[in-house]
Amino acid sequence: MTDNANSTGSRMRINALIVDAADPERLATFWSELLGRPIVGRTGPYVWLRRDQGLGLGFQRTDAPRRSKNRMHFDVSAPDPAVEQRRVEALGGRRLEGYDDGGFLVMGDPEGNEFCIIPEGPFELDDEGRTDYLG
Repeated sequence: MTDNANSTGSRMRINALIVDAADPERLATFWSELLGRPIVGRTGPYVWLRRDQGLGLGFQRTDAPRRSKNRMHFDVSAPDPAVEQRRVEALGGRRLEGYDDGGFLVMGDPEGNEFCIIPEGPFELDDEGRTDYLG
């Protein structure tokens, strides 16, 4: 095994997360404002935010309609999730219905992509994966 490989022998790492979007410029602007990562490039159907800790975030134009719940989502942390909820809403996002039983603050970006706002510090989860950090 080489020094650059991990314990499984793979040298792969996550380089970028790509979000499909009907309007990649709009979504990039939303996430840029939310995360404080400026838009740094446009290539073909992609709009890119500045890399942070080596991870790229891009938005790819697609004409395919969104069909169901995301199979993967972002968790963004904040000192006060309720304050950030108001900021998300001011930027064009919204709180999504149907997630209250889990105790997570589940939001949707302007195209409805789900993401959670979680506290920066540790929080408790029960055996079913529910929490109560919203109080």
